[in-house]
Amino acid sequence: MLEDKNQEKTSLEELGEFGLIQHLTQNFEIQQSSTVKGIGDDAAVLYFSDKKVVVSTDMLVEGVHFDLSYMPLKHLGYKSVMVNLSDIYAMNAVATQITVSIAVSNRFPLEALEEFYAGVALAAKIYKVDLIGGDTTSSTKGMIISVTAIGEANEADITYRSGAKPNDLLVVSGDLGGAYCGLQVLEREKEVFKVNPNNQPDLSPYTYIIERQLKPESRKDVKGLLAKLEIQPTAMIDISDGLSSEILHICKASEVGCNLYEDKIPLDPTVISACEEFKIDSTLVALSGGEDYELLFTIDQKDFPKIKGNPHFSVIGHMTDHKEGAHLISRANTKIPITAQGWNSFT
Repeated sequence: MLEDKNQEKTSLEELGEFGLIQHLTQNFEIQQSSTVKGIGDDAAVLYFSDKKVVVSTDMLVEGVHFDLSYMPLKHLGYKSVMVNLSDIYAMNAVATQITVSIAVSNRFPLEALEEFYAGVALAAKIYKVDLIGGDTTSSTKGMIISVTAIGEANEADITYRSGAKPNDLLVVSGDLGGAYCGLQVLEREKEVFKVNPNNQPDLSPYTYIIERQLKPESRKDVKGLLAKLEIQPTAMIDISDGLSSEILHICKASEVGCNLYEDKIPLDPTVISACEEFKIDSTLVALSGGEDYELLFTIDQKDFPKIKGNPHFSVIGHMTDHKEGAHLISRANTKIPITAQGWNSFT
């Protein structure tokens, strides 16, 4: 739950906005040489020399993107950073800095924000990014988070969604569907808790999928793994809204079609068992679930021997002429048109 009822609480009014920012950011250390000036002036100063600068931003809204009845604030701080770093890595770039802005209602004491920023700090330390700015303000509704991520890349390395060609192979990192299954477990246990607040659920069988939902990791390692294999991806995107939506984004930007093979989609055994328990189709979960923050990319067919059998990657299909459209090739060998049924915050 949000906070311990017996814990001493400090109202945000006691510190004021500037005192609050100083308090929450005092222990962040600069790790990147490209950060000339971080927090403490009117604006940050960055210097990237001859590199291209890559920028992405995302908002997370309480009640739309997260539920604080089961999302610990430290995890939320961590995840807020991951969501944004994932977009930088999806450009085949290196993340270097972040800004974090939050709006909170008066139900949040200082101690709650300390927890949130502890998660931000952990993510910044592990992923070696500098917190260089942000804002805090009040909200009448709840918690709103806005994170901007900045990165750098050599121009030749930057990978857009628009570079895929017919016959390129479609590849994904890691496995899919875990975050959605974790969400189903958490939502179920929330309903059980409402009925019986004394009930303590045993979540140990669901550790992996719950972690995929509450504390995802973005794929900083993929750029290095591909460089070691001497593979330059032709197009790339991160999987935030579900596999089907991301495939269609690449198809549209690159003006190609796609054949995705159902039996090649990587699923963790815990995802398969959770899907059986919830009586939902595991392929549908992988296609539409979202929030896995894996990377989906295309490579030239000649690079297949380099990536074949690599434990980090799965070849799940190939791109076709745009006239052929985007299709799922089922286990029964039937062609089913791929439709965008992934996460949409407006529905």
